Amino acid sequence: MQEARNGRYVRSYNGLWLQFEADSCNLSPATKGEGFFVADEKRLMGPDDIRRALARLSHEVVERHRGAQDLVFVGVHTRGVPLAHRLAGNVSRLEGVHVPVGVLDISLYRDDLGRRASPVVHPTQFPVDIDDKCVVLVDDVLFTGRSIRAAMDALMDMGRPRLVQLLALVDRGHRELPIRADYVGKNIPTAMSEEVQVRLQEVDGVDEVVLLTSATAVTA
Repeated sequence: MQEARNGRYVRSYNGLWLQFEADSCNLSPATKGEGFFVADEKRLMGPDDIRRALARLSHEVVERHRGAQDLVFVGVHTRGVPLAHRLAGNVSRLEGVHVPVGVLDISLYRDDLGRRASPVVHPTQFPVDIDDKCVVLVDDVLFTGRSIRAAMDALMDMGRPRLVQLLALVDRGHRELPIRADYVGKNIPTAMSEEVQVRLQEVDGVDEVVLLTSATAVTA
């Protein structure tokens, strides 16, 4: 998503965020007649904040594991993957060893699979056998816990790790399942009506965490 010039977005009833030009209130011809919500955007973390959070989390992982032996980072697609690579790079530099990174797609393990359109399935890739390894599952935002439950199911189909821990860049609360992160970059209290977005250079062209808050309804 490209950043709107005035820092605001609109969301259609189908959940799609689009740029909103406040001066003209113009919407594209394809959206005429649809209802939209104007969303205020607040930046919560910038590039330096994310870099420092990942550096701290890397040290916490090394301290808790007393090194990097048998350590594997597994990123949950999409933005958990670049985060896992950054963390693995940090730990490799700290410990002087290579730390493998796995890529996990949870599309077919979600508990709402039957309610969604045909999912886009991405490759799941593991460069090493995870049996008897210490796996750190990495995701960008921890919310209800349902995505992590799906990730756990998908992970167990790949092997039997000795230990599985969860690392989230952002924990926004509102858990619906008994799931807790072992490592958290930032706790951000939110309302259910708000949305936390993590944007990363590798995916979005920018490093930031923003809070989107729905405001007034607009009809084209």
